[in-house]
Amino acid sequence: MPEISRFLGIIIRMYYRDHAPPHFHAEYGEYEITVEIATGIVTGHFPRRALKAVLEWYEINKEALLHDWELAEQRKPLEPIQPLE
Repeated sequence: MPEISRFLGIIIRMYYRDHAPPHFHAEYGEYEITVEIATGIVTGHFPRRALKAVLEWYEINKEALLHDWELAEQRKPLEPIQPLE
């Protein structure tokens, strides 16, 4: 599963052969969440501070995430997305 960003100990990934709707995976230690790109709906559990950081990053990068999802559907290399600073 390609890593598309990393910040504050959080790893953001997207699978090539994943199911709809478009989404990404975030890992933080033993925690993992999935975030739907169109809606921001979160599945899973993250510590509050880490979740806030992921959602802030998501809001800034929605278009880039959708672009990477389209690349993943075409089995093309994903483009890295700037980390949250």
